[in-house]
Amino acid sequence: MEYTNQGKKMSPAKRRKKRIQKAFKTVGEMLVGIQILVTLVFLAFTWRLGMIPMKYLAVGAGILLMLALILLIIQIASKRKAIISKIVSLCMTGVLLFGSMYIYRTHSAVFDIFGDTSSVQVNSMLVAVRADDAAETVADTAGYLYGIQSGENNGMAETIEHVSQETGSQVQTAQYNTLNEEAGALLDGSVQAIIYNEGYGGMLGEVYPEYDSKVKIIGQYSIENESEAVKEIQGKAAQVNVQNEPFSVYISGIDVYGPISTNSRSDVNIIATVNPQTRQVLLTSTPRDYYVTIPDISGDQKDKLTHAGIYGVDRSMATLSNLYGIDIPFYARVNFTSLIQIVDMMGGIDVYSEYAFTTSGNGGTVMEVQQGMNHFNGEQALAFSRERYNVPGGDNQRGKDQMAVIEAMIQKMMTPEMLIQAPSLISSVSDSIDTNVSMDQIQKLIQEQLNNGGSWTIKSVAAEGSGDNNYCYSMPGSLLYVMNPDQASVDNIKSLMQMVQNGEQLPE
Repeated sequence: MEYTNQGKKMSPAKRRKKRIQKAFKTVGEMLVGIQILVTLVFLAFTWRLGMIPMKYLAVGAGILLMLALILLIIQIASKRKAIISKIVSLCMTGVLLFGSMYIYRTHSAVFDIFGDTSSVQVNSMLVAVRADDAAETVADTAGYLYGIQSGENNGMAETIEHVSQETGSQVQTAQYNTLNEEAGALLDGSVQAIIYNEGYGGMLGEVYPEYDSKVKIIGQYSIENESEAVKEIQGKAAQVNVQNEPFSVYISGIDVYGPISTNSRSDVNIIATVNPQTRQVLLTSTPRDYYVTIPDISGDQKDKLTHAGIYGVDRSMATLSNLYGIDIPFYARVNFTSLIQIVDMMGGIDVYSEYAFTTSGNGGTVMEVQQGMNHFNGEQALAFSRERYNVPGGDNQRGKDQMAVIEAMIQKMMTPEMLIQAPSLISSVSDSIDTNVSMDQIQKLIQEQLNNGGSWTIKSVAAEGSGDNNYCYSMPGSLLYVMNPDQASVDNIKSLMQMVQNGEQLPE
């Protein structure tokens, strides 16, 4: 039997009202308890992400926990149903749950890029026949004579094994000293099919006009192999203190869409020399056709810089290190897909163009570029950065335009708004970036910028040279267009890189 404070017997209606109030209070306390638990989970995930400075995390934690405490006091002290506080608590719990899941997925995506330091490199091996051949699949080539390049060890044996399994018999092969000879044998009918590395595909077009229209690809195999050289690079990169020490990053733009793991020619070759103390970045572009030696590959013979990418990102880095006399511990590889996604996620970028021109459509988009500032979406930024036919200076200007795009991206990423959006940006392009920058290093870089703010000084410089025709290591026997380095230009770049590393201010 329930009584009032005066000892009077409580009516059934009052007893029912009191039980409802007690139940509502209990529900409210439970809601706040769940909110506090979810708040702690949210804070734990945010701390684990490692990109928010502790001072901001502490302030955020204080505000969230103070709000939860206020709602709890309302639930305990209120003699009414406190409906509004329950709704607020329920909404906060929902928002924090969504935020926790978002941050968890973001951490996973960031780890996919910066936490997975796999040294596996992928060679994409193609099976090609003539365009008028009846074969549509590898299985249709049973009994065909295959042309292969002698001495090609990166995936050739594994590919032949795959082809043998699909045709049901051991493949018969004819060996050729060069890829040129192998492709020529297919075109003249000496062999019915050939196997070659996709990275070399673009070079065949330089030797055989309309090569792509004369053959068709009927098979593709991704062959993985461990690279000891990449393991060594990763070990050196892990020792760099990116908050205090100057460092350089090799930015490679490979000429393919889709998966980033495939070895391919590098059409974009930019070195970002960074001094985090003076907040200076020197972007150096080297033309893809620069005529250089590839360390541990070409010996004394020279080749195009772009061809170094076929042998692995480590060879491109070694080639540029040798050219400029600078240590390059980091790399970041992106492809066409990466650039489009990143720029679109940023809401477009504002890029300065030295010239007004119309793109030729080589990048997939025909558009008018204005002299001065232009706002580009992803497709437009790609078309602008790939154009070399309709701009003065050809490849030299293309390198400058590529740096203008990267500079615009860096400047926008340094804004607080974009740094806050960095997790979602990284998540959206996790499959299109390959880098050896570690999780810890990228966390420290973002924390440092959020902590101290401020702008960076970014200077761009492009290596120059003169066009020529010469023989290349990767395509022996054929004269190809190359660019002979201008030594004065190279020496000037060496000097500027040294200034950044020494903490000296770059000239205007």
